[in-house]
Amino acid sequence: MKIIFTLVSILCFAITANAQQQATDSLEGKKVVLDEVFVSAIRVTKATPVTFSNLTKEQIKPRNLGQDIPILMNFLPSVVTTSDAGAGVGYTGIRVRGSDATRVNVTINGIPYNDSESHGTFWVNMPDFASSTESLQLQRGVGSSTNGAGAFGASLNVLTDAISQDAYAQISSSIGSFKTLRNTLKFSTGLLNDQIEISGRLSQINSDGYIDRATSDLESYFLQAAYRDENTLIKALLFGGHEVTYQAWYGTPLARINNNAQGIEDFIAANGLTESEAENLRNSDRRYNYYTYENEEDNYKQNHAQLLWNETLNENWSTNLALHYTKGSGYFEQFKADDDFDTYGFIPVIVDGEEVNTTDVIRRRWLDNDFYGTVFSANYNKENVDLILGGGWNKYEGDHFGEVIWARYASTSNIRDRYYDDNSTKTDFNIFSKINYTLNDQWSLFGDLQYRTVGYEANGDETGLVDDTFNFFNPKAGITFDLNSNNNFYFSYAVANREPNRNDYESGNPKPERLNDFELGWRYISNTLQLNTNVYYMGYKDQLVLTGALNDVGAPLRENVGDSYRLGLEVEANVSLGAKFAFRPNITLSANRNKDFVFQRDGALQNLGDTEIAFSPSVIVGGALVYMPTDNLQLSLLGKHVGEQYMGNIDASSSKLEAYSQFDFNVQYEIVTNSFIKSIVLSGLVNNIFNELYESNGYFFTFDDTWSTPGVTTTIEGAGYYPQAGTNFLVGATLNF
Repeated sequence: MKIIFTLVSILCFAITANAQQQATDSLEGKKVVLDEVFVSAIRVTKATPVTFSNLTKEQIKPRNLGQDIPILMNFLPSVVTTSDAGAGVGYTGIRVRGSDATRVNVTINGIPYNDSESHGTFWVNMPDFASSTESLQLQRGVGSSTNGAGAFGASLNVLTDAISQDAYAQISSSIGSFKTLRNTLKFSTGLLNDQIEISGRLSQINSDGYIDRATSDLESYFLQAAYRDENTLIKALLFGGHEVTYQAWYGTPLARINNNAQGIEDFIAANGLTESEAENLRNSDRRYNYYTYENEEDNYKQNHAQLLWNETLNENWSTNLALHYTKGSGYFEQFKADDDFDTYGFIPVIVDGEEVNTTDVIRRRWLDNDFYGTVFSANYNKENVDLILGGGWNKYEGDHFGEVIWARYASTSNIRDRYYDDNSTKTDFNIFSKINYTLNDQWSLFGDLQYRTVGYEANGDETGLVDDTFNFFNPKAGITFDLNSNNNFYFSYAVANREPNRNDYESGNPKPERLNDFELGWRYISNTLQLNTNVYYMGYKDQLVLTGALNDVGAPLRENVGDSYRLGLEVEANVSLGAKFAFRPNITLSANRNKDFVFQRDGALQNLGDTEIAFSPSVIVGGALVYMPTDNLQLSLLGKHVGEQYMGNIDASSSKLEAYSQFDFNVQYEIVTNSFIKSIVLSGLVNNIFNELYESNGYFFTFDDTWSTPGVTTTIEGAGYYPQAGTNFLVGATLNF
């Protein structure tokens, strides 16, 4: 990797030295806005009755020092983020309006990114992707028609780097707490003959993490070739990454977080920890990690190929066609003590005259998958009509298998024998039509019709035994009213349906979900104030809510509930306080309820009435105060408050995550040299400046104890928490050539 960095650095310097010196709009050259056509089918504007927020490259840059995209989105409305390792590098998660990442539909240049089976988005597979992001749009609620799994909380669409008019090279490095180190190199040839550009990025990130042993060793790349003429824009992209991440998903007991000695001993006794496990717990602090095996890690590679083609046919018609292919392969290596022979198909053996049917093992659980397909659309725009017709066809083929690479007693098995070997196939086809029709200077109508069919087949316990086909019709309609040049009002109604994921099938016989989403909003724009405020009601039928529990590889478990809803108010503002200050606050107030929730407690079914939906805080506040004393210096104070929330659906006190507040300080200073090095940008980020000790995520489970007291069933509750780092920092420098 270091050799590649050196070679590309030399290439970048050569390109830069020979490029024509031209005036630029940004440190990465003038951007060709035509690239936005690739996301025109799924992005919205204020003319569309959809609730959304945008985040641009320039807004991301000051804090882009190696943390994942979810962490960089932390201060957007209704967003809650978390990090398994506690410091924003490695496995990170995002929730929007209380909906977790499996319910946030993610596209990259209009192409689906969510994993087809789990519906999850794993940014750890593409570290430092923010450095290749031109802009992103977060649509809250159902949003517009998207390609991929249906949105049940939000849609996030990412546009990668636009074509640069001018050649540039860029070297970025940052260091920080927990031995975090990031090195990034970017380059562009600029437009050659005003038609062709080649650009790319290489990144490497390492971090020890805040949690014990929660290390991350991450590499990624991004390569792009683009061609444009008067009517054509074609882009070919290759990007991906390789992550090796030590696991930290088992969390930390509350007694350890609170340093409660008696509680720690009670936890040891209740969970039957071995002596070595008990000593690990006693001798740790809130950074405690249950895992101690040296290779308890995730090792996964993912590579993406995209071919994007936009053609302007005439002044009214244009088309988009995209082909894509993703290859993923990797494993989770795990030590298991005293595991049953039956799990691995081992035959009992005789050792020292006694039958042995359990053993210590080291196993690898593999995923080897291919995802490919096409996305297409045609856009007609004339006078008062903006019409888009489009769709997509995608197929996923996945192999799931497990290997035993070591066993204390291996019976008759051989190394790397597969103790399960399953496969799954999923096809996803959708077509949609979307129209904005302007009635007059003030009124416009919006309509969006989508038909989606999904076929899913899997053949084993590790993939959920399933052979299901779903046909969904998802209509959306709305109206927009422009009172004047400052005030814009909208109302929309949208229906979304979505299939269960793989883990749902492993856990039982799930039903598909249905959502009715109502959005009523007001947007105000003036020279000194931008205000977006909206009320939403999201009514669910058979919502697959998080139970709070995890499966044996740390994935969250879900279950259908009959009726549930989310009702909320969101307010987002951007206030100019003179020429040098800006204030960007946002707040979400919400009620998130399961209706007439039924739970089996102590051996009997109980109707608990209306209960809180898991991981759905009723108060989320965020914002930034930005001070720009000069054109080349920016100081920002960023804040986040998340109200208390339950990790389960039964309102148990033992499942509560306490409210927390976090403040970060960010500084960026640019030194313009106008020499071989055009500029040097220095950045600093101090996270959690008040050293708040908090937990942003956790898990909660219940089980029935039928053996402690014969004939009596007692429901036992348990929980784990993910502590986040106290005060920590990142500092970096970027050289622009």
